[in-house]
Amino acid sequence: MTLDPALLARLGPLQVRARKVMEGVLTGLHQSPVHGQSVEFAEHKEYAPGDEIKHIDWRAYAKLDKYYVKRFEMETNLRALLVLDASGSMAYGRGAMTKLQYASVCAGALAYLLARQGDQVGLCVAGDGGTSEGVREFLPFASSPTHVQELLRMLEGSQGKGPTLLPAALDFTAEKAGRRALVVVLSDLFDATEQSLPALKMLRSRRHDVLLLQTLDREELDFPFDDPTRFLSMEDDRQIEAQPRQIRESYLVEMRRFLDAAPDRVLLKLLARREAA
Repeated sequence: MTLDPALLARLGPLQVRARKVMEGVLTGLHQSPVHGQSVEFAEHKEYAPGDEIKHIDWRAYAKLDKYYVKRFEMETNLRALLVLDASGSMAYGRGAMTKLQYASVCAGALAYLLARQGDQVGLCVAGDGGTSEGVREFLPFASSPTHVQELLRMLEGSQGKGPTLLPAALDFTAEKAGRRALVVVLSDLFDATEQSLPALKMLRSRRHDVLLLQTLDREELDFPFDDPTRFLSMEDDRQIEAQPRQIRESYLVEMRRFLDAAPDRVLLKLLARREAA
């Protein structure tokens, strides 16, 4: 999925951009606008007065000469939790939009789509919010139009700042998601602790469906710099001066290794800050 940042920027506020993306790109991903309910067999229990007769397992009765009732787990509509990385590196963008703005548009479009289908959607904004959970804001699951508007307001107000606290936020997400849910993570995965990928795998091990939308700038992928450059970290005070031509090959090798390590990724084009020396 490739969305032109310049075009999205001209569409106006986040609500307009998100709705446009949803209508033009994401509509039709599901065959039915409403999932409805289905049943999945869970276990047997011995029949007791008041149980539904239609759920009696007659095959079990034939074998055991006792009445047993089938129990079912009800599968409700999809529950999706959007996890937005609002760390400092997500705030960069030399073009029309920053990585954070671009990721917010995608998150808003998904929220529109899910709510329109009758699915429940929640939002977790990961960042330095003064808590050990690494969560700046959290909005529980719901699907009403008012809820979507509140979610969009939170996305619009998100600011990229501070260190990456995505691993802690994903631990928080695992707790809040409860039973199996769709977890959509929007991040550049620039994590100095290298714990983000293990945290994503942890969510999968808990049977959540995990989708990673990795936001990167084309310059991060191609490294087209030529002049002597001072590269500045947007999450701490680190900086380095380098000759791009001398390090391009090794940088691209390392970037490819980094990308290959990310599971189920969708690359969305955006960046990491740099200043000319």
